[in-house]
Amino acid sequence: MLVVASLRVRLSAAEMAGGVRRKSPGSPSQLWGKLHSLWQDKHLVLFKTEYTFLVVSVLWFLEIAINVWVIQKVAYTEIDWKAYMDEVEGVINGTYDYTQLKGDTGPLVYPAGFVYIFTALYYITSHGTNIRLAQYIFAAFYVITLLFVFRIYYRTKKVPPYVFFFVCCASYRIHSIFVLRLFNDPVAMMLLFAAVNLFMDGYWTLGCGLYSLAVSVKMNVLLFAPGLLFLLLSEFGLIRTIPKLSLCAAIQVLLGLPFLLDNPVGYVSRAFDLGRQFIFKWTVNWRFLPEWLFLNRYFHLFLLAAHLLTLLLFAFRRWKRPGESIFELFKDPSKRKNPPQQSTIVLILFTSNFVGMCFSRSLHYQFYVWYFHTLPYLLWSGGVKKLAHLLRVLILGLIELSWNTYPSTNGSSAALHVCHLIILLCLWLAPPLCSAPAEKQHVPVKDKRK
Repeated sequence: MLVVASLRVRLSAAEMAGGVRRKSPGSPSQLWGKLHSLWQDKHLVLFKTEYTFLVVSVLWFLEIAINVWVIQKVAYTEIDWKAYMDEVEGVINGTYDYTQLKGDTGPLVYPAGFVYIFTALYYITSHGTNIRLAQYIFAAFYVITLLFVFRIYYRTKKVPPYVFFFVCCASYRIHSIFVLRLFNDPVAMMLLFAAVNLFMDGYWTLGCGLYSLAVSVKMNVLLFAPGLLFLLLSEFGLIRTIPKLSLCAAIQVLLGLPFLLDNPVGYVSRAFDLGRQFIFKWTVNWRFLPEWLFLNRYFHLFLLAAHLLTLLLFAFRRWKRPGESIFELFKDPSKRKNPPQQSTIVLILFTSNFVGMCFSRSLHYQFYVWYFHTLPYLLWSGGVKKLAHLLRVLILGLIELSWNTYPSTNGSSAALHVCHLIILLCLWLAPPLCSAPAEKQHVPVKDKRK
């Protein structure tokens, strides 16, 4: 009897062990269980943020097919590509005076990083003549940009997965900017989103370097600069922020050196022309104004003042800790009363850029890519709980409609401003960032490079 009992105990133990093995993480039964659970919750896949990775993975591969279809079936429209090629051809031929570099649409007005990148494209595309190859290269830029954007949304878990259909597949204008127009704006934004990913991972020095490269392609990336400066001061204090700002400046100097040596004033005045006058014909956001007011310098100064004031209000009232002096940012983080929080990187950067878009002197159609991928994050980060999903989607739809109305009308421009105002108010009504729950992208304070 004792022997039989012993055998039964051993058999039971073996069965239990076998049961444990059958329930191992990689076993077919558990995989089937996950698939069964997913099928049961299929109606929630588009609403629960834990399914973000699944949804964006499907959409990313779908976008590859969409871009190929667009390139093959939709006619390419020449706007600035030939001008880009003429501008870099002048450099290739030995002209380093920026005031002498121009194309069909006017003088070269982009920093030196643009010259190097589009010089590479010039050679790859047979002196700019192989348009179809250039389109596929920009399609690659598009899907790489989506990878960076989707990673930000996956890490932060802010936005329900169904919104990503609007982020990629639903926007005609964004596909047009990338693969049908070949503007330089997408290249700058691709580098910018790569830099944001590095900031989220704690690689601040590398991120600052990549951010400066993005600025060297197009100056609009400077709209993120106020938010980045606030974050650097929050993370490192004044003394340790200076080397990172110096790195950004050194990259600009190094890239622009051939042109600075030839005509420094010409290079700076052309590549970083803050007073550039825009043409009323192409404005998307100020169509309802009379042209004389649109061109008026006092109106431009008013917009600049409103831009700076709004940034200061957000910095003092929404980005920093309540009751804490703004001068605390200049101290070493280890010597502050309250250590900095790392949960607000994306929102501060995206808000900084969005404020700049709201008060821009003029928005042209290709400028849509400057903030398109950030809009869902901003909408779902707002502090108005009554702003239901349907209303948020409606705002995205109205913004898309405004940017797809050509030529712009009084109504489309006004609708765009109303949508911007709603988003701005929602961001303002949100609780201060330091009191919000920490996001998924929490990283240590110190720079991982060190």
